[in-house]
Order: sequence, then C-alpha cells, then structure tokens
Amino acid sequence: MAQPTPARKPSDWWRSAVIYQVYVRSFADGDGDGTGDLAGVRARLPYLADLGVDALWFTPWYLSPLKDGGYDVADYRSIDPAFGTLAEAEKLIAEARELDIRTIVDIVPNHVSDQHAWFRAARAAGPGSPERDLFHFRPGRGERGEIPPNDWPSQFAGSTEPVWTRLPDGDWYLHLFTPEQPDLNWAHPAVHREHEEVLRFWFERGVAGVRIDSAALLAKDPALPDYVEGRDPSPFVDRDELHDIYRSWRRVADEYDGVFVGEVWLPDTERFARYLRPDELHTAFNFAFLSCPWEPDRLRASIDETLAEHAPVGAPATWVLCNHDVTRTVTRYGRDDTAFAFATKAFDTPTDLTLGTRRARAAALLSLALPGAVYVYQGEELGLPEAEIPRARIEDPMHFRSGGTDPGRDGCRVPLPWQHDTPYAGFGSHQEPWLPQPADWTSYAADVQAADPGSMLRLYREAIRLRPVFGDGPLTWLPAPAGVLHFTRADGAHCLVNLAEAPVDLPDHTGLLLTSGPLDPRGRLPRDTAAWLRV
Repeated sequence: MAQPTPARKPSDWWRSAVIYQVYVRSFADGDGDGTGDLAGVRARLPYLADLGVDALWFTPWYLSPLKDGGYDVADYRSIDPAFGTLAEAEKLIAEARELDIRTIVDIVPNHVSDQHAWFRAARAAGPGSPERDLFHFRPGRGERGEIPPNDWPSQFAGSTEPVWTRLPDGDWYLHLFTPEQPDLNWAHPAVHREHEEVLRFWFERGVAGVRIDSAALLAKDPALPDYVEGRDPSPFVDRDELHDIYRSWRRVADEYDGVFVGEVWLPDTERFARYLRPDELHTAFNFAFLSCPWEPDRLRASIDETLAEHAPVGAPATWVLCNHDVTRTVTRYGRDDTAFAFATKAFDTPTDLTLGTRRARAAALLSLALPGAVYVYQGEELGLPEAEIPRARIEDPMHFRSGGTDPGRDGCRVPLPWQHDTPYAGFGSHQEPWLPQPADWTSYAADVQAADPGSMLRLYREAIRLRPVFGDGPLTWLPAPAGVLHFTRADGAHCLVNLAEAPVDLPDHTGLLLTSGPLDPRGRLPRDTAAWLRV
C-alpha cells in the first residue's frame, strides 16, 4: 500500500505542483472577437479545477503591441485591452484561488517594448541624455558611425538580423531579440527599483509566483565588447552580476511568500544550479529534459543529471514536455528526430501522429511520476499536434528574422478547441480566431474528450489525481529489461515506461493503477507505453 503523502506547509506547494501554462491569446475567447481573453479563462476555471492543477502560469497579459506574442511589454501595471482589464485580472486571481489554484505571472526583465514610456522618452531626448542611460545606446563604429557598436548574435535561433538598430539621430540601441524590444540597462539603479516595484505590484494583487523570461540575459558587459564563441565570461549571458539581482528579488518575494521560476538555458549544470541557491530563485525550467529525444538511455541520463544538479542546492526539479516556444509533444515524438532544437525546425517535416500520440501519453505518465514540479502547456492535455500555419498567416517574428526558413512558433499557439459542434471549435463564437485552426480541430475538442475514457484529457485528469501515490521520496531506479525505465519513489508505487522494441512483462504487482495505453493480450506492456503499478 502506498504511503500517505506528508502534509506540506502552504509555502511548499511549488515543490511538487502541477502548473498549467495559459497562453491567454489562444486559451478561450470570452467576447467572441477572435482573441483569447481573461473572460474566457474565468469561464474555463471549472475545467482547470477538474484537471486538478495547482497553479496557472500566464504568459504576458500586459499592455503590448504584440510584436513578439506579448513579450514586448509596454506597461507592466495594466492589462492589454485585447485581454481585459486590471480589475478582471484581480477577479481571475481571486476566483482561481477559491478553487485552490494559484497564479503565476510572467515578467520580462531583459527588455521592454519600444512603446514603453521609458523608451519613447529616450528616443525623444536624444544622444547623451539621462533617459537613454536606461537602455544601451551607443554611437556606431566606422568613419560615419555606420557600423553597429558590436557583433553580438541575435537570441532568435536562426536569425541573421543585427541586434542593433540605428536611429535618425545617429545613435544605435541594443535589442537581443527584435528591434521592437530594446534591452534595458541593468547597471542603472532605476531599472532595479522599477522591477522590484512591479514585483510588489503583482504580489499585492494575490499572485503566488513569477516566471522570469530570459533570466540569464539581463546583465551586460559595460564595455559591450565583440562576441567571441566560448569565451568566459560571456558579454551578455550568465554574468555574475545576475545573482545580486535575484538575491534582491528574493528578498521581495519572501515578504509575500512568493516563488520564482526562471527561464535559464545553460549547458553548464554547475552554473545553472547557482541560480537555485537558497537566497535566489526557487526553481528553473528543465530544458534538457524537454529537448531530450525519446530514447531510454538519453531519458534516464537526463533525469539523473537533472536530479543531481538540483540536489546540492536543495531545489526541486521541474519537468516540461512543451511550452509556447516549442514544437508540440505529439508532433515531435512522431518524427524520426524526436529531440527538440530551434536550429533544426523546418517546414514540411514528416510526422506519424499515431506514434507521436502513443509516446506523448507515455511521456505524460513519466513526467508526472518524477519528483518535483510539472508544467503542462495548454492543449497538451488534449493531445494537440503542431499545426501547419499558412505562410500568409504566420505572425511570429522568429519566422521573419530567419528569412522565412524557420516555421516559427505559431504552430503550438493555435487557439484551443473546446466544443465540437460550435463555430471555431468553441474557442469563440463570432469571429475567426487570430490564428487559423486546422480542419480536424473539432476532433480534439475538450467536450469530446471528456466523454471518452480513453482520451488524452481523461488520461491527464486521472494521472494528476493519482500522482500523490508517489509521495515525496527520492527516485530509485529498479532492475528492468533493456529499453525499459523502471523506478519507484514510495513504498508500493512504481512507474514503468517501455521504450524497447517488443512488449515486456510487468513485474509482480498487486494492482494496475494507470496505463498510458492498453496492455497486449498476454498482459504485457507494449512498446511506447507507460504503467503505474501498486507493488
């Protein structure tokens, strides 16, 4: 019999939470204008409560020109009118909390929109002004200043565009992403003060946590030297100054019992762990696991390395299969190359969706059985595939800055299907969604899946409900045939995932808690299938 889950303090909820990512623009359209909004989310809170999630992470819902999906923020203290109002956000936070669902908001500290009041003032003030000190303005190189100040690469994978834009007055400004996203100067004390005030603003409105976008990019070498591949320290990635920033932020969060999750893409595991020291960030996204191919040895190594890098700092791991930037799991796992890398994304990549769906179901049980927190991107619980967006409808700047070779990220951002027998699959009733839904989207609708015991939605609901049987113990690997992952975390609860070529016998057990697919006629676990057992 599984041991009961020890009671947690309220402040510990994040250590083992299931957190659902809401991309507001594509979640649900409450007013029928084709764009998802807060009214749509509020109407779907019962669905999220039935799913059993502990928290909602909202990608940016702030005032924005939406040049980069809302990650170009014009005002952190107001909600974009396309989504609703600040008062409605406060209602959503409160109503979700009544259902025991916490809220995490997204902060983008590396840059703001070029429509932000600070940048508009900087443009107007001219070269050498104090307003420009809040950003990275520099004269150009060359006889007439016609050459950018340095040669840093864009942070949009595949982009060959420069990271400097020249204004008519001759000054250049830095933007590691798009020209509409000027980088802030974190050497300026006003930038520090503003962000700490923004943190307090949202904590005081009841949010439980903050996700930090591009968390390793804020600090820049003040000399802005040219980039040299492999040189340490980098002039703009993972600089030591970042840790003082996050220690200061942690003091703010501790005033409100708030938590942080950082978007930290770093190959060096020791440097990654520094961000998770007890006085810095609480958690960080696990991109190594997300990017890992569907191969048994690689998955086991990724799990072991993740747990090992978190252990010295006592931080919980996070497990992520997909997010708003990444090819959806069902599609990725149905390809010859099941890993994920921005550099390898391409149009017209062949995909076996039947195979991908079977593997995605098994991966759901694998990730939900691991120790730590799990993030579920909206639509993953419906088994949505990556949509092919007509080129004329693509909006993602990653596509355009690649010269049109990268399909961009819109394929995982297509509005969700809710009802099979209503216009636009129930996303909104009056106007076509901002991104086109595939013709077969109604077959994935939530109402259809809720009535089907074998659906992806029912699998996620049951897995989240049963997840506490694994308790809070450490992961212990158990003997298994080649190609099979077998582990336990609590007396009596085991997880098996078969990635071998042939079905395998289950170990002796007293009960079958859940499987990602049916057993074969001989009671064996088929290939690309997972099982939770009571042993």
